[in-house]
Amino acid sequence: MNSEMFERTIPFGEPELTRASAFNRYLDEVAAGSTHSGASSRISQLSPSLQADLVRFEQDGGSSETIEVIAACIRHAKRVAIQLQCGELLVPLTIFPQERLVHCPLPMTELIGRHVPSMRVLQVEPALLVPPGDEQRALIGEAHLHHPLAPLVWELAMRGPRRELLPEISGPAVYRVAPGLDLAGLPTNGAMRAAIERLRHQACNLTEIATWPALDRERASRLLNALYLQAGLMVSRSHPDAVRDSWFGGV
Repeated sequence: MNSEMFERTIPFGEPELTRASAFNRYLDEVAAGSTHSGASSRISQLSPSLQADLVRFEQDGGSSETIEVIAACIRHAKRVAIQLQCGELLVPLTIFPQERLVHCPLPMTELIGRHVPSMRVLQVEPALLVPPGDEQRALIGEAHLHHPLAPLVWELAMRGPRRELLPEISGPAVYRVAPGLDLAGLPTNGAMRAAIERLRHQACNLTEIATWPALDRERASRLLNALYLQAGLMVSRSHPDAVRDSWFGGV
């Protein structure tokens, strides 16, 4: 099947939501006729650096987690369309990392409220839509379907399936919240706010953070991932506490 025959992302207007099962059949047909591996055939049109990250995520034969894919897109500053399976629906989520925006035909309240714990990445491809203000006005999606990126990645970090640190910030390290980070509008409880304020003033490793009130290793990892995806985390690998943590079997 020719990939252009499948409506993955329709730039002139809004993409219609189709059944994820139909897209999975399409991917199976593409894979059957491809000489590439399943992972590389799905991302062959992306930049080499982004491809390398996504292939690394899938090297064990599994599928990339949504948070890993978005983190890679943010790090490489690449606009992409992520085809997500959300229940029975195929939802094309377009990421604009430099503008800190997402375009999504599904209401963001529904995407975050219902699908964050179970959404599954089916394909990653270059974005066909462009962000608001671009000169190619015909390729800009409807204004009401653009949303801030921050709430989505926060919820993915705090409630998504990933329980460990993202690869970019794992390993022996200490962490500190960047000066000026504004988390207004993001859901943080008292214990979380206290941990964030503490990290504004001192650098700590994961082992120590996990001992703070209302935190354990998983919740500490989720919080650090969330802060990283807000571009608000400073990571040091040369700090003495980072080295000490590695000596005692830390991250």
